Amino acid sequence: MIPQATTIDEVIQLLQEIIQQSITEKSTKGYFAVLYLKVTQKVKEGIQNGTFENGPRMEKLDVIFANRYIKAYYQYQTQQPTSKSWEAAFVEAGNYWIIVLQHLLLGMNAHINLDLGIAAAQVSPKDEIHSLQNDFNTINTILSSLVDDVEKDLTEVWPILKWILEKTKSIDTFLIDFSMQKAREGAWKYALELAPLEGNKAEESITIRDVKVAQKAKLITNLGGIPVFLFKIMRLFEVGTVDQKIKDLKN
Repeated sequence: MIPQATTIDEVIQLLQEIIQQSITEKSTKGYFAVLYLKVTQKVKEGIQNGTFENGPRMEKLDVIFANRYIKAYYQYQTQQPTSKSWEAAFVEAGNYWIIVLQHLLLGMNAHINLDLGIAAAQVSPKDEIHSLQNDFNTINTILSSLVDDVEKDLTEVWPILKWILEKTKSIDTFLIDFSMQKAREGAWKYALELAPLEGNKAEESITIRDVKVAQKAKLITNLGGIPVFLFKIMRLFEVGTVDQKIKDLKN
């Protein structure tokens, strides 16, 4: 039976279990799980601190949002069919040449471009969706604040990144945040499209969206030519085993 959370604390517990399982299995799926745990903990702090207009609704959104990832993870683990977007991310877990950053981006692609808009539409269907916009934007602010943290963590597994960050200064932060910003804007636009739909129309819309998001994953893994060569060099500079990298990202 696939576990599902009912509270944000249960989300945190399930994410910790996925991380521990990934450490045991030395699975690169743990990279995104660590990042997602940090996001969830930040959202929990925001709810407790009154950062959101509607705390209870935000917890409900967080749970619906997280359960989509948790369900997809266990479906793939048990060889059950899952969304094409998550399959595109998980299938690369065994690819030696995919660097940590690419694994994180693959997870963010599936979870933000597909799951976030669906979760928003489910927690605030029809015209209710408009009342969610301010809190949705607040989540975007939280996600943006984690970019620096992610970079710091990545320098632990990819020491050469420190040199690159020093040379590029804030350029890399801008590029990563910009891509995330575009994804979040797309998620909100999709939430507005999905919220009025019901039944088969909603399912059809999600299926079409899923295919499009899965295709975007190819942009992360199949960069072609020189970028692929550079990423392979970056991969060779990564330090430590998979389980050690997960622990480094977690700290």
